Parts: sequence; structure tokens; C-alpha cells
Amino acid sequence: MTRARLIVEPLAVDWSPAQAALALRGDAHPVVLSGAWAGGTTIAASEPVRVARADEDPFALLDDLPEVDAGAPDGAVGGGWFGYLGFALGHLVEHLPPAPPDRDALPPFALAYYDHVLRRDRDGHWWFEALETPARAAALARRRADLAARRPQHRAFCAGPFRPTSPGTAGLHAGVAECVERIAAGELFQANLTLRLEGAFAGDPLDAFATGLAVQPAYGAFVGGPWGASVGLSPELFLRRSGRDVVTRPIKGTRPRVAGAREALQASVKDHAENVMIVDLMRNDLGRVSAYGSVVAEPRPAIEEHPGVYHLVSTVRGRLRDGVGDADLLRATFPPGSVTGAPKVQALRVISELEGTARHAYTGAAGFVSPIAGLELNVVIRTFEIAAGRAWIGAGGGIVADSDPDAEVREALDKARPLIAALGARLEAEPPSARARRRLPRALDGGLERPDPRAGVIETLAVEDGRLVALERHLARLSASAEQVLDRALPETLRDELIAAAQAAPGGRHRLRIDVTPQGTSFALRPAAPASSQPIAVAPVVLPGGLGAHKWRDRALVEALADRLGAVPLLVDADGAVLEAAHANVFVAEGDRLVTPPADGRLLPGVTRARVIEATGAVEEPVDLDRLEAADAVLLTSSIALVRATNGTRDPDLAGRLYGMLTAAPVGPGA
Repeated sequence: MTRARLIVEPLAVDWSPAQAALALRGDAHPVVLSGAWAGGTTIAASEPVRVARADEDPFALLDDLPEVDAGAPDGAVGGGWFGYLGFALGHLVEHLPPAPPDRDALPPFALAYYDHVLRRDRDGHWWFEALETPARAAALARRRADLAARRPQHRAFCAGPFRPTSPGTAGLHAGVAECVERIAAGELFQANLTLRLEGAFAGDPLDAFATGLAVQPAYGAFVGGPWGASVGLSPELFLRRSGRDVVTRPIKGTRPRVAGAREALQASVKDHAENVMIVDLMRNDLGRVSAYGSVVAEPRPAIEEHPGVYHLVSTVRGRLRDGVGDADLLRATFPPGSVTGAPKVQALRVISELEGTARHAYTGAAGFVSPIAGLELNVVIRTFEIAAGRAWIGAGGGIVADSDPDAEVREALDKARPLIAALGARLEAEPPSARARRRLPRALDGGLERPDPRAGVIETLAVEDGRLVALERHLARLSASAEQVLDRALPETLRDELIAAAQAAPGGRHRLRIDVTPQGTSFALRPAAPASSQPIAVAPVVLPGGLGAHKWRDRALVEALADRLGAVPLLVDADGAVLEAAHANVFVAEGDRLVTPPADGRLLPGVTRARVIEATGAVEEPVDLDRLEAADAVLLTSSIALVRATNGTRDPDLAGRLYGMLTAAPVGPGA
């Protein structure tokens, strides 16, 4: 970037922080920071001059700032990079296993460079600040006049009710219990496990943020874009760099704000132990980039009041070594230690194994990097993520050796409840014991990992005497997966090429597999194994969150599980919900009813599954192992085998009847 001149001019408006957020309505990429930022100010920005591309290194961008001429008045920010860095960016600094399945994903990061901001100082006065270059001088003058003329208005929005996302409180309860076992076995000292709560959202997220500011978050942060918005009401500072000095203030230790809670928190050995571990972790992280001997922690944590809770908050300081930039600082400390655990890398592995949904902006960092004001980032907690008519919020806590699963579930709900209420919404949470949990083998034991999305996605369909079965449905599902997972479109000629290949094949049944990878799209046709009427042996195994809604090219996990179990793996979520059998969907027959687990993002929405539902009127309902074992029949459906019964099925003829029904249906390209 070129050299810039700092401009600081008064702006004749009398806005509250909430009104400043609403003043950006309709602008591209709005960002609003309100609370303790930059010494206690509100900063608002929109209409950036550059938006970071998805293929750029977000950490490296933080060092790409202009040199600024002239001195800066106290508190000035001027401009810089604003946005969020999502939790998944931990993959850029550590070798980590694949995350749980995505649901309603936000981008891994959202950063943009703004050459101007609005800033409200501690006396309530507003300033238009800019990092002016000659090419932008006229545009900035017009922008200042435009902003000064705005009259922000609040609009109604609707959020919630919020409910736990599967595997819900039962899944968190089970995850805490397993994490305690792992700590007892010496695998780690602490891991931060979370619960996701989700509800509907209608309206403009800016109005939700403006409303949420009533809880007075210490580090409120709104980040919006064409993808949705992150509505942050965080109490926690991740990093503040002023010159070469860095401070972090990790939160660890929580009590609901009721009578006697402050004293109980002060006396809690467990909460102080959590806090000490994370302070040591943050000291270690800062020590990787700080001058020798400069990293110090305050001797005791402070007790602070935040919405609905008391927290233990510690302070750790350091001074960066010469030559260390903001990119180096983030690579040494990200993701924040207070939302991962200790040791950090092992805690991240445990999180990926025990949580049922991927984290996005949540538990990452949001804020700014300025050539004038330095760097300031919060920890993205107490934050609503909004996209496609849905809003979700994560809540959790640090799990240590003496953590109680019931208490951890209550703590997570205590953290989320006042924030949900602040948006005028309800929290509807089921008790942790809503579904009994059996002791089952763990899918990810022995070093196994979830499928790696970077390997790509596949689609497999049957060819009957030169005719492709349900081609349009398969292509629609593959197209959606390729776009969501790899940001790729299928070749326009693929459909015609598949039809031609099928028509050129010899008669009989064939199996057509389509592979979509980062490198491109290919397909292969080979004879299909003869249909079998023999029952299939299945064995249940726990995989929190399941495999997700895509058919992964990486099949190492399901193949290893099949070898280990000597049967087809029957995937069960941490709450006891039956999901699918590897890449076959599950149906249970109960008298005249046929039931299949709901396609809620945890399992592959099979094409044959959809055909069975249409042909039979089967319904989607939760299925647990008790229900499965009591069923008259348990059937597995897939595109090649169509329908197979499992061992122990009391009505094996049902599979044959469904098989005949499906083979009699149209199988041409449009089916």
C-alpha cells in the first residue's frame, strides 16, 4: 500500500453507538465495534476499498498497511483492516484433524481494508477519520458529507426461539463426561467444549446488534457481508497491541449472577484451576514472539460482572521482539487459548472429536489492525452468527478433571440465556437426559480422523442397460456439494458425457462414480456387483455430528471402522441418535409405518432415500438404538444396492418388496 495522510474532522451528528450501527444500513461490508475498543470508543466503518479474497492468507494481510504521515491525536484509528478471523484458521498454524460437519457455514474469515472510519470518543463526540491518498481525496469528502446527512432508524426484526442444535445438551453432557475421562488418562489438562443454539431470524442483523448493545458488551463487534453477519456481544479481549506492547485478558471461571455467586467464584478451586491453566497457556503463546523476560501475568484474576454472569479475568502482558509483526503475533497465539484448552494442539484435536458441529466465526477473533492505533481483537464468544434466515450462538466452558457434566450444561445455558433475551427471543433447552446414552465404541479412537473435505466429494449412481438411474437428482446433489465444499461448479458438458458413457457401456448393471476434487471433475464406469438378498451385519459406533450432508471422497474412516468392527458401521451421534450406516441411509419398519432419521445436516440425504420416501410415504423422525432394535425391519438404502435388510430383521420380505418397487420405477435421465 502507498503512503497516506491522516485526516481527523468533527462530524456533526449526535448518535448513540446503536444509531451509528443503523446509520450503515445498506452499505457494503459494515463493521461496528462498541465498548472498550481503543480505550473506550465506538468505531464504525463500511464501503471498504479492498475486500480480502478467500484464497489470501488473512494473517499476512494484517501487516499490509500504509505508512501514515503526520502525528495522530489521542484515540485516533483512521482506518485499517477490520473484520473477523474464524476458528477454523487454526489449520493455518497447526496440523489439525478435519472439523465436524458444517451447518449454515460463515466464511473462514471476513476482512476488508477501510480507508476511513467514524469514531465516537469518550466524551460522546463523533469524528470522521481517514487515511487519505491523493486518488481518494474527493471520494472521501463526498463520503463524509453523505454520512453526516444520514438519519438512522430502527426496524423490527424477529429472532428465535433458540433451541440446542443436535446433538444438543445430551451431546454436550456426553462430551464433557468423555473429556473428563481423557483428562484422567493424561491426554490433556483442559478442553473448551461448546453447545450450539439455533433459531430462525428475519430482518436486518444491524437491528439485532443495535438492540443487543443494551447489555453493554465490553467488546461488541458487528461484521457484515453478502454472506450474512456476525453479531458479537463479547466480554473478552484476545489481544491488544500498542506499539510493541501486547496484552491479553483471558476469561476462565464463571458463575451466574445470583446472590452469593461472587463469593462462591472467588472461593472456587476448580474455577481458579481453569484460569491458571489458560494463563499459563497465554504466557507461553506470547512468549513465542516476545522479548525474553517481558511476559508477565498479574498475580490474581479479577472478578468482573458481565451479562448474566460473573467471570474470572486475568491479564498477561508482553513486549514483542524486534522484527515481529502482527501476522507473527497471530500465528503464535491463534485460536485464543481460553476457547481451546491446554495443551492447545491436543485440546483442538479433542474439540474436533467431541463436538458435533464445526465452529465458524465463533471462538475466533474480531476487531481491527490500524497503522495508527495498533491491533485490537476480541474473542468471538457471546456472538450470534446469522445467514440464510437462521441465527445461531455458541456457548460452553473449560472442562477440567473435576468438571460435572450437568453443571457444564447449566453454565453454557447461563451464558447464552441473557443474550438471547436481549434480542427479545426465548431459549428452549431440553434437559441433558432427554435421550439415554449407551456406552458404544468411539469412531475416532485409535487415531482415526473425520473425512478430509479437501480430498473432494463423489457421487455414485447405477446404470441399468445403458440408462442412468435418477441422474438429475444425483447431479443436483453433487453440484450443491461441489459448490459448498470446494467452491467449484460442475462442467457444463458433464451431463451429456455421462449419458454418452452409459449408452456406450455393455448391457447389464454398472456403477458410475463421479469425483470432484480441487483439481477437477472425472468419472469412471465399471460393472456393479450382483444384487444380494443376504442380510447385512451392522455395528453401532459413536461419531459426534456424523459425517454430514456430503458424500466424501475420503473414505478412510468408514473403511477402517468396517475392518475394526467386522460389520457395516452404524453411525450414532453423541446424544444416541441413529444417523446412517456409513454411506447408506437407514429405515425402520414399525407395523405399517416406515421411519427414517431426519436429514438435518448430520447425514447424507440419499437419492434412493428420497425415492423410498416418495414411494411409501415414509416419515422422518428421530431414531435411537432402542427404537431400531424393536423395529419389525431395519433397512439400508443406497444407489447401487437399492435396499438391503440388516441382521435380525423380522420382516426380511419388506426389503424385497421395496427393491421391486424401486426397480419398477422410471430410471431414465430425468427420473
